[in-house]
Amino acid sequence: MQASERINYIKKWILDYCKSMPKEAETLVVGISGGIDSSVTSTICALTGKKTIVLSMPINQIKEQQNLSLKHENWLKNKFKNVESHLVNLDNVFKSFKSSLSKFNNEHGLANSRARLRMTTLYQVAASNNGIVVGTGNKVEDFGVGFYTKYGDGGVDISPIADCTKSQVWEMGNNLGILKEIIEAQPTDGLWDDGRTDVNQLGMSYQELEEAMIDPSNKNHKKYLEIRKRNLHKMNSIPVCKMKDE
Repeated sequence: MQASERINYIKKWILDYCKSMPKEAETLVVGISGGIDSSVTSTICALTGKKTIVLSMPINQIKEQQNLSLKHENWLKNKFKNVESHLVNLDNVFKSFKSSLSKFNNEHGLANSRARLRMTTLYQVAASNNGIVVGTGNKVEDFGVGFYTKYGDGGVDISPIADCTKSQVWEMGNNLGILKEIIEAQPTDGLWDDGRTDVNQLGMSYQELEEAMIDPSNKNHKKYLEIRKRNLHKMNSIPVCKMKDE
């Protein structure tokens, strides 16, 4: 499937899903980070013609990351009349959260809490606009290595690009005319004050992960499986204690 065909297929899928709901969703709500995944997802949402609300939600954000988010936001609004954007600064919310839980300080937990605060924000905006929250995770992240925050960026209503590999997302980005600096930017989850990239955290690039995921004979396949195993708890259904028949 060519990039343009994939884009049209996803666009139709989103519209069909909205129509299938008991009360058709009027609005698509997307968090934008300045990364390629959220940029492509938000653009396809805008292409549906439905009201699309994009939220930039900085939490002690590194300036370069925030600038890319705002640049994409402006690009979208100039291109589509159905796009509405909001800057929701969550610095003080996060500061208060961190202070209230000072007895339970944990760096990794606080990093994930940033994603969870953003998820809560997206759902509040969706609730006030008869909308749904649109996820931005791709196939390598969501179903390959599980590189997302449980109940954070993993907490969404629909995942339109979750069956697309990272290379396919980049192809769609080029086809859609996404800003070059976003396409070329190093992928990052934006959850850390030091600005660490996804490669820093995963130890492999998305190209390497994708190749290892597809080809079991790939030299990195074992490493890919090790990363995947650590995160399977996110991808599997919540364990339920089933009672024996009495």
